[in-house]
Amino acid sequence: MRLQLAETLQLLAPIVEPPSLPRLQTQIVTSHPSPSIPTASSSALKISRRDLAVCIASSPVILFGSHIVDPFHISEAQAEEANPEPITCTEKILTKRAFLDVSIDGEPAGRIVIGLYGADAPSGTARFSNLVSGAAGISYRRKEFTKITPNYVQHGGVRSYGVDAELARQTGGNLAADSLIEELERLNEKCPGTKNKAASVSIVVRDPNKAPPKLKLVARKGKLEIDEEEVGTSPNGTEFVISTRDSPQLDASSLVVGTVLDGLDVVEKIAQVKTVQENSSSGYFRVAKLIGDKRAVVAERGFNRPYSKVLITNCGLIN
Repeated sequence: MRLQLAETLQLLAPIVEPPSLPRLQTQIVTSHPSPSIPTASSSALKISRRDLAVCIASSPVILFGSHIVDPFHISEAQAEEANPEPITCTEKILTKRAFLDVSIDGEPAGRIVIGLYGADAPSGTARFSNLVSGAAGISYRRKEFTKITPNYVQHGGVRSYGVDAELARQTGGNLAADSLIEELERLNEKCPGTKNKAASVSIVVRDPNKAPPKLKLVARKGKLEIDEEEVGTSPNGTEFVISTRDSPQLDASSLVVGTVLDGLDVVEKIAQVKTVQENSSSGYFRVAKLIGDKRAVVAERGFNRPYSKVLITNCGLIN
């Protein structure tokens, strides 16, 4: 029986042991000599059936051992690739600086200096800086803050009709908000958590209070079709807000383009201006808003509107 086992091992030796294995065993034995380590011949004579079965069953591992990666000893590079670090959205690079000079009822209130995130929100930063500098043919100069809430103040932007729209067309300016909406959705997907934090500056690209489209029957080419009628108008991507507190309610509608670097005291002065009281909890208002009554839309535009005239007297980019 021992002779048959020895012959079997000799036949399996070329398969079980790769060419480099004897040298590796020799190095191990030489570097850790021990009189108790049996020789190859004595191991072959004393091997049991159980050891032989284990040896044969594990032969593929020995054969391909140099190509197997131990999952408990993954390299650092592999670990980083397998478990990438979460995307951090707190450390943003400021690429430009802008200023807004503000007056309240004709009295100078001070200057607000804003740092812009050109690398993180390129479309939004370009829109804001073009309006601040006047490169779009129109600017925020001589335009008013139209809404003041406990969490933020909102500037009315420029109109997408009349003189403003004509000036924008003459310089090739585009007041469409499509690219800004795409950028907002991309950043919301990339960066979890609150984006509109205290002191942040954001462009309004959606109206969170806009009523859903109304369905109506329309006759087209002798057929009745269901059409959607928009209630109210969408923002043109020129209004902006400055948060006085963390405002997660703005994240779905406002694209963060920068932060206030200096002049938070000026923002606080604006926030303290008295406004028209909001009355959206009124039952009459809610019914009127539900049925699309235009009077409700007009009333809503007046909510939180300042009694005083809060104006940007001058604005531009800081080199």
